[in-house]
Amino acid sequence: MYLKMAKRVLLETDKRLVWKLAYNFGFKGALSVHKHKKRLKRGEFFPPFLYISVINSCNLRCQGCWVDVSAKQEKIDVEAMSRLITEAKEMGNSFFGILGGEPFMHPQLLEILERHPDCYFQIFTNGQFITDEIAKKLRKLGNATPLISVEGNEIISNLRRGRNDVYEKTMQGIQNCLNNKLLTGVCTSLCKSNIDDLLTEEWVDKLIEMGVMYCWYHIYRVAGPEPNPELALSPEEQLRARKFVVDIRARKPIAVIDAYFDHEGTALCPAATGLSHHINPWGDIEPCPVIQFATDSIHDKTKTLKEKFVQSEFLKDFRQVVQQNTRGCIILERPDLLIDLMNKHGAKDTTARKQAMQELQHLETRTSQYSPGNEVPEKSWVYRIAKKFFFNDFGVYKGTDHSQTAAPGILANRVSSPLASNDDPANFVSLEAIKNDTH
Repeated sequence: MYLKMAKRVLLETDKRLVWKLAYNFGFKGALSVHKHKKRLKRGEFFPPFLYISVINSCNLRCQGCWVDVSAKQEKIDVEAMSRLITEAKEMGNSFFGILGGEPFMHPQLLEILERHPDCYFQIFTNGQFITDEIAKKLRKLGNATPLISVEGNEIISNLRRGRNDVYEKTMQGIQNCLNNKLLTGVCTSLCKSNIDDLLTEEWVDKLIEMGVMYCWYHIYRVAGPEPNPELALSPEEQLRARKFVVDIRARKPIAVIDAYFDHEGTALCPAATGLSHHINPWGDIEPCPVIQFATDSIHDKTKTLKEKFVQSEFLKDFRQVVQQNTRGCIILERPDLLIDLMNKHGAKDTTARKQAMQELQHLETRTSQYSPGNEVPEKSWVYRIAKKFFFNDFGVYKGTDHSQTAAPGILANRVSSPLASNDDPANFVSLEAIKNDTH
């Protein structure tokens, strides 16, 4: 399998692009994680990987989207992006995730990439603006990989994304990338409506046959103004997705990315570990894309980017709250704690709609990637080694007990019982009491 993957990379892509990936992302990215680990020992948090939403506008209207795509267009201009990237490079960073809205609606996106040939960019896109001309320019630049989202078959894609002919246009964008030998990825936000079509060997084999080099399965996040909870995966479906990813990694000549598990299959949150945070189109520094609150901005020229991250009490408390309560996704499992955190720090609502707090208040506790007892370790030795050294929890969860504070324990305890203490929330029973009651 590894030989087949190496053959694909060498024969199906531009060798110069492979070198850019290996050096700017692989080698320099590993160094940035090493520097991150050294900073952690000093009690300093500066994320080695930044995700930046460069524009809020989008041509699609996806179900469950939390971005204000219909609001007045806001974007981070070239100069602000260059300052941001330059300051991040001074901290050892070399990799940046570019999000939107739709990033290719930013009129200066390619100029941003061109200004930083020593960095590597992953562009999260629906692919519909990637013409043959754009793909040729990306190939010439060499320092970016398009990660193109596919959300289902022809019918489901139109439904999920709020427009007609979405699947055909997206697939054409993918083909334009492949025709120009770009290192191209395909991602999917797994939900009820697409899991049976896209979490399959047939779909992965099709991607390989097309020439796609990697895929990424996200888990649908119930958040935003129209959260569509009916699309959320059950715990069993999330476990099914994890097992599928681990198995495919070990058998198919395609890279498969995930951002939720270490080499032993133990769940984690990249924002809680300090690996990544997010910057929105208005320049606000947020814990992650779905948690739309902030106390700092990249446009504040009274502090350096390092000071904004290292000195942020808001981000520090966010990481600690997550670390102490769950290894999963805090907005899914404990939205109540986020409400308390935002109120404590007076964090501003960074959305254009100014309804983020009300949206949090309407969310209910549900499971995420954290499923104790159902860990699925990596089968592939390549992934095991890579994650063991460069993608794990870095010890931030050490000594914590999430049995009563994370969603699995909370949901298990939501039964009526005389064993519940007066000090407990309504219908709360400790796990230990339930266990004793069954004997």
